[in-house]
Amino acid sequence: MNKKASISGLILAGGRGSRMGHVDKGLQAFRGTTMADHVLARLAPQVASVAINANQNLDTYAAFGVPVWQDDLAGFAGPLAGLETGLRRCQTPYLLTAPCDSPFLPLDLAERLLAALEEQDADLAFAATGEPGMRVQAHPVFCLVKTSLLPVLSSYLAEGGRRMDGWYKDVKAVEVLFEDVDAFRNINTLDELHSLDTSRPPRLADVTSCLSAYDPEALPVRDAQRIIREFVQPVGAVEQVALRAALGRVLARDIVSPINVPAHDNSAMDGYALRGGDLVPDGDTRLKVVGTVYAGRPSEAAPGPGECVRIMTGGVMPEGCDSVVPQEFVAQESADAIVLGAGTIRAGDNRRFAGEDLKAGSAALKAGKIIRPADLGLVASLGIAEVPVVRRLRVAFFSTGDELRSIGQALDTGSVYDSNRYTIYGMLQRLGCEIIDMGIVRDDPAALEAALRTACENADVIITSGGVSVGAADYTRQIMARLGDVTFWKIGMRPGRPLAFGRIGSNGRSAFLFGLPGNPVAVMVSFYFFAREALLRMMGAEAPLPLLRARSAGAIRKKPGRTEYQRGILTHGEDGMPQVRITGSQGSGILRSMSEANCMVVLHDEQGNVAAGDMVDVLMFEGLL
Repeated sequence: MNKKASISGLILAGGRGSRMGHVDKGLQAFRGTTMADHVLARLAPQVASVAINANQNLDTYAAFGVPVWQDDLAGFAGPLAGLETGLRRCQTPYLLTAPCDSPFLPLDLAERLLAALEEQDADLAFAATGEPGMRVQAHPVFCLVKTSLLPVLSSYLAEGGRRMDGWYKDVKAVEVLFEDVDAFRNINTLDELHSLDTSRPPRLADVTSCLSAYDPEALPVRDAQRIIREFVQPVGAVEQVALRAALGRVLARDIVSPINVPAHDNSAMDGYALRGGDLVPDGDTRLKVVGTVYAGRPSEAAPGPGECVRIMTGGVMPEGCDSVVPQEFVAQESADAIVLGAGTIRAGDNRRFAGEDLKAGSAALKAGKIIRPADLGLVASLGIAEVPVVRRLRVAFFSTGDELRSIGQALDTGSVYDSNRYTIYGMLQRLGCEIIDMGIVRDDPAALEAALRTACENADVIITSGGVSVGAADYTRQIMARLGDVTFWKIGMRPGRPLAFGRIGSNGRSAFLFGLPGNPVAVMVSFYFFAREALLRMMGAEAPLPLLRARSAGAIRKKPGRTEYQRGILTHGEDGMPQVRITGSQGSGILRSMSEANCMVVLHDEQGNVAAGDMVDVLMFEGLL
């Protein structure tokens, strides 16, 4: 029997995590994923199959793609309960266990334990660390057990036994010495987890400490954008998709051309291929036509001195030929002869070289590019059917407020329809995100916390609208701060002054959070000037907002010291130059003005009043809204 095929693996994640604050240890974030994910990645190649023993967050563990087994033994969430559960379900002669909080376990654990067990004809083998002559540390939770030992373990548990190293005293067990002590390290506290997590993203305090005059009560737009840019991290996960499905996705790796494009020297137009050395510099050149070359068809034509061939656009240049004269530049002297005047072409004209567009081994498209229709054609020209793209970003969003009503509901006195979820949906759809619409959440602390936790456990990013300003019913601020590393800003901008940003966690999952204001226009402005760049950065793309310059058609009042975003309509003046006028009242609740506008006038911190005729920065809505 294949030795690997005789072993099943079991990740023990059914404990209470008491030393880590009663959290699910296996789902704690570690080096870009979770601890259980690291254990699974190291254990799976060593065994025929893997299962997870867990007693909470079962759906989250099931997302790992392996069976999840709850303890059969009630009232004891310890490793022996998980081992018994695993032995009951194991379909192979041996079961190998490893704890969910040991992400460095040896890649040869199964091989060495099985070899020792067979060599000494034992029933069980477990790992130990130490050096000869020194004290040896046993690690019985890393053990390979014969499945036939189930009655022994069940009897021990039924009698009240709970020690991991006590149940096998009456069977033959062998200790296998490993030199790498760190490979069996259990991560038991959050401080220990963070100290070992070399890829752990910075805390907000780490980023804001780099700003010389950081004031969350009066934060300039550019400083807020910088903090967000440095705090968010790319998702990193990559998937291979069919070429047509890649439209609008972010390329995860360079597309390297496997061929020269074009593959051969070829003609750039319909005409006659000839030798440049045959051209007469000060008189007519007469050439005999000895064949025809068509695009896409092989040809044996090999003209000699004084000869040429008829050639079509894209036709492979015959051996010896280095120039093409367009057919309209020649005279037909006879059925098989042409003449062209002096200086009609130069040697080398109208010839496309092999690899002129792309050389084999060069990057056709660079990682981080958002794939457009032209890119699909380019990749198809290389004969590539599938491309690596960054996994779609999962974004959960909801609106908060007792005054909000969904479309179809009757409006009570003082209530309004929730428009923000529809604009946020549209903006996320344009970015190609995987969208989770969580509806309206009432102004109730328990409901808000439950919504934030659900969003955190199912998405990479959470976007809320409303509840981030200071108000009697704005519980969102308190709950966000309690769930993670979140800061609340009053940004020097109009519209959209209040903004919450950070990262929250729940059950080992974490998500970046954008708490946007509640006013409809402020939501859209805050999204485009803060959330959009962050979402693209998480996707691995760089797509800065392109600002154009236009002449202001009228005066605009503006106070220096804050950034203002005025809705505008861009047209062309009588002289053909772009000019912009604002749409009138710029209140942050006037959503109609966003629909009427085709651009936004960006007035920077240092700017004051704008006079008619002054040049201003403009952001076009096309492709954004």
